[in-house]
Order: sequence, then structure tokens, then C-alpha cells
Amino acid sequence: MNKLKKILVLNGPNLNLLGKREPKIYGNISLKEIENILTKLENKLSFSIDCVQNNNEGELIDIVQKAHENYSGIIINAGGFSHTSIALMDALKFFGKPIIEVHMSNIYKRESFRHLSYISMVANGSICGFGASGYDIAVNYIIKLIDPEYN
Repeated sequence: MNKLKKILVLNGPNLNLLGKREPKIYGNISLKEIENILTKLENKLSFSIDCVQNNNEGELIDIVQKAHENYSGIIINAGGFSHTSIALMDALKFFGKPIIEVHMSNIYKRESFRHLSYISMVANGSICGFGASGYDIAVNYIIKLIDPEYN
């Protein structure tokens, strides 16, 4: 029997405020609602999905470093740290397994400082501009990266 593969969905700063913060940009869906959608997806897959949110850069780095031992892939929305954290990028580089970056908004239609993402430099792919659906897209794609023969 195959060992259950695990995916970490990691959300960074201010994503705990989804549904309340800038709904014209991020919509009205809360992070808890997104996590519930992913849990329902998990029930249809032979993959386990763990969701974690943290506002602290150092704690996100610790989580990524420990993920190497327990996860087959990471889906990450690093929020503002996408554009500023070389340290988080380096931790993800150490992870060495599939990584998908998610941004709910289209970062290329926003302020120019958001156009650079350090996370993109180590991710297998980036999904932006599809709102909460970006997480579903990321799950479907990361599974193909983890297990190309998965149906």
C-alpha cells in the first residue's frame, strides 16, 4: 500500500484577515472557508492536506524547514513576504520538493513592488489572479508534480 502523501498549504501574513481585508481585491471568502474547501478536496484524493497560517517570517521559515521531513509538496501564499523575504526563499530552496506559489490577486496588475516575488524564483509554478480558486488549481497541479502517474 502506498504511503499517504502530504501537502502543506502555508499562508503568510495578513491572510488570516481574508474576508475582512480589502474585499475588492481578495473577495469575501475567509481563510477558514478556503481551508474547508481544501479539506473537502482532500477527502476525494489520496493526499493529506495540512493548512497553516502564520504572520511571522521566522516561524514560517521554521515551518518550511521542518516540512522537508513530512511533506511531499508545499503550496504557499507568502503574502507580503513574497516580495521581501530572501530568507523564506532560501528555506523553500532547501525543501527541494514541488512548490506552488499562490496569490489571490493578480500581482502584476498591482503596485510595481509586488511584481517581484522571491518565492517565484524557487517555485515550480505560480498562480495569481484567480482568487480562492487558485488554491484548488494549485492542489491539482502539485499532485501531478508529486506523482506524475496519479489519476
